[in-house]
Amino acid sequence: MKFFVDTAEIEPIKELAATGLLDGVTTNPSLIAKSGRDFMEVTKEICGIVDGPVSAEVVALDHATMMKEAEVLRKIADNVCIKVPLTVDGLKTCKALTGEGTMVNVTLCFSANQALLAAKAGASFISPFVGRHDDNGFDGMDLIEDIRLIYDNYNFATEILVASVRHTTHVLQAAKIGADVMTAPPKVIHDLFKHVLTDKGIEGFMADWAKTGQSIL
Repeated sequence: MKFFVDTAEIEPIKELAATGLLDGVTTNPSLIAKSGRDFMEVTKEICGIVDGPVSAEVVALDHATMMKEAEVLRKIADNVCIKVPLTVDGLKTCKALTGEGTMVNVTLCFSANQALLAAKAGASFISPFVGRHDDNGFDGMDLIEDIRLIYDNYNFATEILVASVRHTTHVLQAAKIGADVMTAPPKVIHDLFKHVLTDKGIEGFMADWAKTGQSIL
């Protein structure tokens, strides 16, 4: 499963990229606003840090303007992935852009039927929001299971990008189901490294090593 980080903050992206475990970055208008940076400037900087897809979202709601915005955004770097909402105009834009060879991430997906439409429109990625789904009384992972089944039934190439990830259990469940990608805030990715027994094991090893009085260097 590919790991994307969901942020527009540069330092966390650099830290995760240095681990060699980061496969891409997702951003949205809310994350850009939170960063306080210029949209074009920060997107270009992120594209220079990671080799994988960097999702940059259009803000227009009509197809014609979405296409104009996408034309500007995809000139930023070769690894820009245009992000569009799951609307009629968004999927129309998706179909046009993927037909031209541009990566497209269709976002704000909350049903398997929507995911089916996105795949038929040729989306590179579909972003079901599991956390927000959970918030509204549904099981976000049931949604991922349904999408996985449908995509496998028809051999769709669209990758399932699990979004709105709130905790490490979401990551585990997505991996068990067979999601292609997950995107999470930096904290959730860092939490994947943590386990109390790992910490206790290191503590014990260090204490025993200190008793030997030896040094590797």
